[in-house]
Amino acid sequence: MTDLWLIGVGMGAPGHLTLEGRQALRDAAAVLLPRKGPEKSDLADLRLAILRESGSAAEVISFDMPVRDETLPYAERVERWHDAIAERWTAAIAGARPAGPVALMVWGDPGLYDSTLRIADRLRPRPRVRVVPGVTALQALTAAHAIPFNTVGGSVLVTTGRRLREGGWPGGAETAAVMLDGACAFAGLPPEGLRIWWGAFLGMAEQVLDAGPLAEAGPRIVATRAAARARHGWIMDTYLLRRG
Repeated sequence: MTDLWLIGVGMGAPGHLTLEGRQALRDAAAVLLPRKGPEKSDLADLRLAILRESGSAAEVISFDMPVRDETLPYAERVERWHDAIAERWTAAIAGARPAGPVALMVWGDPGLYDSTLRIADRLRPRPRVRVVPGVTALQALTAAHAIPFNTVGGSVLVTTGRRLREGGWPGGAETAAVMLDGACAFAGLPPEGLRIWWGAFLGMAEQVLDAGPLAEAGPRIVATRAAARARHGWIMDTYLLRRG
């Protein structure tokens, strides 16, 4: 492999795929398709649906995603997981021997809280990497709620659920956009003066939204999220918190 194309495909809705992304899928010789077990088979099906909708005839190269070792410290756990994913990519591509660029469909955008680019850096020899930007979860969230990303002249901090849980409200920020929160970190914040806009399965038929003062909306979101995750076996969600 000499060319690896990382194509942002949005939140799973075919309409989130840009014209550039659509053309890239059609031009790719092969597409890497991660499998994450039967509970998350819908994610592979979504990627296949996006691929079909684009009109691509690329060969599909499937591989099984490794599982993170939850007993390790967080940083080491992630490093080893990324190493294992890079090995799976290498083995899958070597076995298929595609005759042209290999594409990987990335949820949201490859540059925003996604590790695909870091994993690509582990490949040897390193391929030429092309990034096709996609609709991010934060764009889809603010569009779904019809709200601006920021206040007039105000700052926005994009952070993770882990950092919000460990450090509390980020000092100096008027708005916090929170990604990768599997444990509803907002529930641990003092709710006074905070408003939340939350969304899951953004842009898809299954989309669910909630918003309001954190004291009122927070408990609803915790319950709604748990029910949606149990129903689907997985969930992709994000939220915005704002003071005032």
